[in-house]
Amino acid sequence: MAQELGTLAQQTADRLAEHRVGAVVAALAGDRTEIRGAGGTGGDHGRSPGPDTLFEIGSVTKSLTALTLARMALRGEVELDEPLRDLLPDGVAVPSRGGRQISLRHLATHTSGLPRLPRGMLLQALLRPSKPDPYADCTADVLLAGLARTRLGAAPGQRFRYSNLGAGLLGLALARRAGTDYESLVTREVCAPLGMADTLVAVDGARADRSARGHGRRGRPARPWHLADLAGAGGLWSTAADMAAFARAQLDGGPVELTEAIRVSHADPHRTSPFAQVHLGWTAHRLHPRQGAHLQIWHNGGTGGFSSFVAFDPETRCAVVALANTQRPVDRPAFDLLRTLQTERAGTPN
Repeated sequence: MAQELGTLAQQTADRLAEHRVGAVVAALAGDRTEIRGAGGTGGDHGRSPGPDTLFEIGSVTKSLTALTLARMALRGEVELDEPLRDLLPDGVAVPSRGGRQISLRHLATHTSGLPRLPRGMLLQALLRPSKPDPYADCTADVLLAGLARTRLGAAPGQRFRYSNLGAGLLGLALARRAGTDYESLVTREVCAPLGMADTLVAVDGARADRSARGHGRRGRPARPWHLADLAGAGGLWSTAADMAAFARAQLDGGPVELTEAIRVSHADPHRTSPFAQVHLGWTAHRLHPRQGAHLQIWHNGGTGGFSSFVAFDPETRCAVVALANTQRPVDRPAFDLLRTLQTERAGTPN
């Protein structure tokens, strides 16, 4: 590449750290991967973040949940168009509209019609704005009881409406069908095949010493979020090294047991505009021809003290991961890096 890949990653990490406590950036181009960090991990030790520093990845978790769905569907354990109600306990009422039932595909593509948050959660946020962990009470009992009283904003499959509730219900339903918990399921289906040993819901033991401390927008320390049974929507911690492995699999298909599931997760998108679409666990758009007409498939995330971003372009075989321990989006610098990689990779033989 005209510019050294490691230099580009470091420049982006430095740019992010200017307004955040710390950040780590992974840049992938062709067969190369470079990971660089800047700033600090927070807390007393004051270390610089690196490839193995753990961050809350927030809604990037949804991409792993959707890939888990694809794997289970390929084995016939579920069907993409299977109704959600078939995976929930008997007697749980699932809303419908226009004669259409919510399917697993609808949950993974945010086309279920479900609202963004579980019923009653917005009111609780207004009544208790200083509550450090707004999702901590989202147990299965609470989620399913609220689901029965939830009205859909549109008929399932009709339009895109981003929903943490929907993604969380997908993780809950898949774990129930598999007879296990969400963390064990996503570890078995996605993390273990990719060697992502540091991607998990509960961080303890030696990993706790490698965990960054989260910070709010103004740089004040923030407590971790625990999403209870809504974990499939945003409950994972991970590292730049693990997320780079996840991004690499999106480019190259990953190990043989994941290749077809990754293909399924990229296929049959739901179009949301002339230039944008949503896949299983991913959002995508194509840049204007004046910007190179490159494809960008991505997901971002944010919690009370962290922000995250993963994006890739299988056509030019490049990808970007950005993780920060501050509640301040990392999207703009990360997208800028991706565009630089796409421009430099264009015309380069794969």
